[in-house]
Amino acid sequence: MSELVEFAHLDHQRLARNGLPEVVYAESKTPEQVAAIMASLYQRAGHALATRASLEHAEAVQARLPRAQYHPLARLITVGEPLRQPRPEDPYVAVVCAGTSDLPVAEEAALTLEWAGWPVQRVPDVGVAGIHRLFQVEDVLRQAAVCIVVAGMEGALPSVVGGRIAAPIIAVPTSVGYGANFGGLSALLGMLTACAPGITVVNIDNGFGAAAAAHRILSLLQK
Repeated sequence: MSELVEFAHLDHQRLARNGLPEVVYAESKTPEQVAAIMASLYQRAGHALATRASLEHAEAVQARLPRAQYHPLARLITVGEPLRQPRPEDPYVAVVCAGTSDLPVAEEAALTLEWAGWPVQRVPDVGVAGIHRLFQVEDVLRQAAVCIVVAGMEGALPSVVGGRIAAPIIAVPTSVGYGANFGGLSALLGMLTACAPGITVVNIDNGFGAAAAAHRILSLLQK
């Protein structure tokens, strides 16, 4: 079932088709548009998520949905119950980030997964400039069902992790870095040409996309 409003054509059947409901991309939308869309999604399903949201977006949403939460670091707005109820035996996703500057993208991934109902283990600031830090948390990575690795600069961290663990790895390049980083292009190319085989790469700064991919993998594991 879809719903046509003045400025959007909402897809209320997406969860049934592919396991993840329609999510609002707030950037370039007005606060009023985001609030109206989220209110409709929440009314139908009991949950809603917006990405790339500003404080102004959040205030407009909270005026209509007082229980909505704004997560400023990740720029997410969440409201409602998780998509699924977590269980004690659920596997977890390790969300690894190379540096503190990469945290906004890592948190976008981690909070999206928690909104979807999956446990998350955060592993911050273990980039290759201090590789010993990664080895200190390797047990956490080895026990994860999926590992999301977020890195900017030259994007080397997923290749290192890929050589150490067996879990599926979803690499997220970020736009963090000096001029020759080209807004994340160097990290993207580094991850695409990683020598460790089997690494999946999403778009620059796309923590949400990485979480969506991890959600699909975990959903298949539960069948």
